[in-house]
Amino acid sequence: MTAADRVREIVAPLVAAAELELYDLELAGGVLQISVDAPGGVDIGAISRLARAISRALDEHDPIDAAYTLEVGTPGLERPLRTPEHFIVAARAHMTVKVKTKPGVEGERRIEGAITAADDGSVTVQGTDGTERTLRYDDIERARTTFAWGGAAKQERKQQA
Repeated sequence: MTAADRVREIVAPLVAAAELELYDLELAGGVLQISVDAPGGVDIGAISRLARAISRALDEHDPIDAAYTLEVGTPGLERPLRTPEHFIVAARAHMTVKVKTKPGVEGERRIEGAITAADDGSVTVQGTDGTERTLRYDDIERARTTFAWGGAAKQERKQQA
């Protein structure tokens, strides 16, 4: 069992007790990042209370052998996609994404477009040029959702003026 797995076992019940969802947990380079979410969003007070509870529990159980910095927050509007579940949820919501493939994967390394399908093994992205590309998760170096700032509301205001 890895340190991240041990941390997940400690943190998951605390997140659930706070009526939040554990979105992601990553331990890399001396930083433990815990991202939580909720259908209506998460306020700073909930994050603060959860961070204190997690810090106390990690101090008590000491699952990480080295020194680390704890960061607790939300994944944000433009959130990283690291697990098949992340991609499946993004596909259900018809989100747009930016994907960078690993070196050596056939085709363009950078893809931007809408997720049209996702399952446990792969994701399909319809590019801005209309072409679809299906990628195995192992072929993806990194991916994140994108958010269009301004968008339709800004255009409507311009047209009404």
